[in-house]
Amino acid sequence: MGKIVAIINQKGGVGKTTTAVNLACSIGEMGNKVLLVDFDSQANATSGYGFSRQEIRSSVYDVLMGNADIRDVILTTKVENVSLLPAAKALAGAEIEMVDMDHRESLLKKALGEVRHLYDYIFIDCPPSIGLLTLNALTAASSALVPIQCEFYALEGLSQLIGIIKKVKQTYNPALHLEGVLLTMYDGRLNLTLQVKEEVKRFFGDKVYKNVIARNVRLSEAPSHGVPVQLYDRYSKGALAYRELAAEFIRAQQQKESDL
Repeated sequence: MGKIVAIINQKGGVGKTTTAVNLACSIGEMGNKVLLVDFDSQANATSGYGFSRQEIRSSVYDVLMGNADIRDVILTTKVENVSLLPAAKALAGAEIEMVDMDHRESLLKKALGEVRHLYDYIFIDCPPSIGLLTLNALTAASSALVPIQCEFYALEGLSQLIGIIKKVKQTYNPALHLEGVLLTMYDGRLNLTLQVKEEVKRFFGDKVYKNVIARNVRLSEAPSHGVPVQLYDRYSKGALAYRELAAEFIRAQQQKESDL
């Protein structure tokens, strides 16, 4: 049964989609079956795997609305072992349509339940907001992975996000827990970066990943070519950083299994 991880931060521009696209790729390259769910109406994870919004006939929106079978919507990507449940612009209005639906917080959980057994890991690229879509992602997920940009306002709103994760755990999903906190856009030459790192470690302790994601030109260029950075330049610092993060992530899963 695949583990479902929601990659979440209500702040935009923190490397959330970059992490979703490249972590999924790295874990797939390690031989794991991976499904990436693009749950953001901007559909950047979808285009990050080379699919234009114009060519997407059915998306996760159609699955949520009950207009399509999830198995018919999932796409095969260029990366071995990685499949994609794409997004489309229609997802932007989904929250309004979902308001009057029964069990509206569990629509994604129900859909993923039909295919969860086919994958080792399912990653959900959440929208940069706290609403019904994010609630659906957290209700479906086993855990939440939080990317944090190393800048002055990094911790602003973070307590609210952690509070929401706890609330969802209490109300809808008792199994939900914090998977880890990832420092992104890291520049070890800056005092501010080091200060943010210490503050985040003080707040989250061993939940902070040892591997960080530094600013990297190749990492920024890859989306315009419609491929993860590993396919764009597998020897770049960005590709190496996500491979190391993937290895750390997998080690953590193996440790949890051995502790059971």
